[in-house]
Amino acid sequence: MEKYVTKTIVVGVVSWTSAFVIVRRIFPKRSFDFCNRVVSTLHATLAVTLASLSIEDWRCPICSVGSKSSPQQMQVLAVSLSYLIYDLACCHFGERVSLDNTVHHLVSIVGIVAGLSYQKCGSEMVATMWITEISSPFLHLRELLKELGYRDNPLNLAADILFAGIFAFARMLVGPCITYITLSADYPLLIKAMALGLQLVSAFWFFKIVRMIKRKLSKRA
Repeated sequence: MEKYVTKTIVVGVVSWTSAFVIVRRIFPKRSFDFCNRVVSTLHATLAVTLASLSIEDWRCPICSVGSKSSPQQMQVLAVSLSYLIYDLACCHFGERVSLDNTVHHLVSIVGIVAGLSYQKCGSEMVATMWITEISSPFLHLRELLKELGYRDNPLNLAADILFAGIFAFARMLVGPCITYITLSADYPLLIKAMALGLQLVSAFWFFKIVRMIKRKLSKRA
């Protein structure tokens, strides 16, 4: 792994941790989970922005299959890797520890580390990061609204539907295409395994989200 990538990861972990401490001081009466979700929303916004800026040709964002990852792509991935390391630790200190979330973090961490080590699959991994984070602000908004007292009201339902729609489009329509491209390319087995694992986790979450939306709509009806 390149030295500048390692430095970005270390600085990133420290930065995300510091951001959490600052948010806790700003909102001392809010829960641990609330403050962590504020940091997670900041990361999702930053990750989508950096991923978008790293795309060289929007007419074909992942046309450079099999090519060496660019320094910009590797830095973008390093920033998200630092966040995932922070969030994995933070989730286990907080109240929202879940097996599927832990598996998602570990698969993502191992996949990004493999990509950074082999310096391959940069385009596909940045695209994957874009589609996985594009729905995250709405995921966290749902929970933030609940703690702010907007549970089971039209605003919270709108956040639920927006999250479900964006998640379905990104992870269940675009995601399988990127997974197929990754599995078809001449990449190390570890990268292929992590790509498939992430898609399976996304499919598992998709069915949980569908059940949640059906329950909420039937409840309102």
